Amino acid sequence: MAKLHRSSIKALPIFIGSALLAAQPFAAQAQTTNQDLFDQIEAYSSEGQVMMNQAGGASQFSDVSPSDWAFQALDDLVRRYDCLKGYPNGTFRGSRALTRYEFAAGLNACLQQIERLIAETTADFATREDLETMNRLMQEFEAELAMLGTRVDNLESRVSFLEDNQFSTTTKLAGEAIFALNAISPRRNQPDTNANRLLEGTDTRFRDEIVFQDRVRLNFDTSFTGRDRLRTRLQARNVADWGVRALTNEPRYGFGGDNGNNVELDVLSYRFPVGDKTTAQIFANGAGMDDFLPTLNPFDSSGNGSISRFGQRNPILRAGGQNQGIGFMHKLNDNFNVSVGYTAGQGENPTAGIFGGSYALGGQIQFENDKFGVGLQYTNSYTNGVVENGRLSGDGLGTGTGSRAGDLSFRGVGAASTDAIVSNNYGLELLFTPSDRLFVGGWIGMSKGIVLRSGKADVWNYALTVGLPDLGGEGNLLGFVFGQQPRLAGSSASLAGAFRGTNTFDRANLDTGYHLEAFYRLRVNDNIHITPGLVYLTNPGHSSINADMLMGTLRTTFTF
Repeated sequence: MAKLHRSSIKALPIFIGSALLAAQPFAAQAQTTNQDLFDQIEAYSSEGQVMMNQAGGASQFSDVSPSDWAFQALDDLVRRYDCLKGYPNGTFRGSRALTRYEFAAGLNACLQQIERLIAETTADFATREDLETMNRLMQEFEAELAMLGTRVDNLESRVSFLEDNQFSTTTKLAGEAIFALNAISPRRNQPDTNANRLLEGTDTRFRDEIVFQDRVRLNFDTSFTGRDRLRTRLQARNVADWGVRALTNEPRYGFGGDNGNNVELDVLSYRFPVGDKTTAQIFANGAGMDDFLPTLNPFDSSGNGSISRFGQRNPILRAGGQNQGIGFMHKLNDNFNVSVGYTAGQGENPTAGIFGGSYALGGQIQFENDKFGVGLQYTNSYTNGVVENGRLSGDGLGTGTGSRAGDLSFRGVGAASTDAIVSNNYGLELLFTPSDRLFVGGWIGMSKGIVLRSGKADVWNYALTVGLPDLGGEGNLLGFVFGQQPRLAGSSASLAGAFRGTNTFDRANLDTGYHLEAFYRLRVNDNIHITPGLVYLTNPGHSSINADMLMGTLRTTFTF
């Protein structure tokens, strides 16, 4: 036997090639595309990782017998070089078609094995005939091996580029930009702000021109452990209200808000696990009770969900002071979870603090599986008043939806007014998903408010939601919302007496107005969605003296 010199190892494609060719025909190679071949090579290489941990000759394979014509070649290959093994189930699959690229991958693995064997021993184990066979195979598959090497070099180059140009090793950037054409009609309405069917003067006029508005958000999500998230959100927007809030809070967009397109810190929060089943969140800015008590409503997205503020979630989740906060969610099992949360409205203000100003304290138990979901919610909220020019202005419940009476919004005079509102808020939410192409959901909410030193009030709201995902194409969504925005159902005589004639409300909203919404989210691609939508409001402010309103939008959402 001739000795095999160490320096010639790089040019040694072993006679394993002839055995592989004999055991696995090349029937499939002619019709296979390059991408298919690369996929097959990756699969072959993955399988090969588990083929290196068995011992014995060819007889160990359940589908190989001594009578097979390639048995001896395979047996020599396994025993002599130990670079080809069977699959975990004990088979060799010798009759499966083999591509040239698959063969090249197997040949490369055997070359590496021979190099290792040479490094570990000085014995003569390769004959001159072996060298001649290996040289022929090297020439035969030179192009394929070169292509594999080029592909590896390209991957290494791309990885190096990404490492050198990445924004951060711990932070990911996610952005959203909304362009919206908005409009409302009619341009005037009767000022029945006391909800008593009495006119308090001339028509209330407001902006009714078609407007072009925007909102931009940038989320910087940082993880330090792989399981936590520090979120810093910057926001700029100019989606101003229509100027009808003296009449009602109903015509408001879900993506609304106006800071003159100045960049501001909108959210600063940190989420982290506590054990295996509990997740905690802390907000230094921008907390909402829905961050701690998640909803079931698929429309609960200001960028790609319902176009109205009311259509996103039960208004009781907006009641009370919400800015700073802390909350926990605990998974009881795969279907049940419980959540609690506390938010403060002026937690950064030394005159109010975390516990001295407006707040919201809530809890929820939720069940959800593939077809059905139900959630029970409770919040206790408090909003305090602020004296402005000798008059006390209250934030009401703070829901920012429904009639002014339904939000317990008031403006009293001096000592005759109150300084705070406490409320107990109860909610029930349902979601039924009979198929991937349909879901039906909704909620009902009740607030039992106490206007301190004045009286009590009951406020109700409800909604029915219907969605048809992927209608007309993957990623599209046709949605409908029908409901009643917060309406004052009744209040104590003392409360009505204290505020009658002071631009607030009588004992109840005497009529009922309805919210009817329809929108269609059209997926242009993974990053662009266009959503035309309409909202029709009957009896705005829950007063029949007010003309019905129609508001519309053409919302384009870019995500990146």
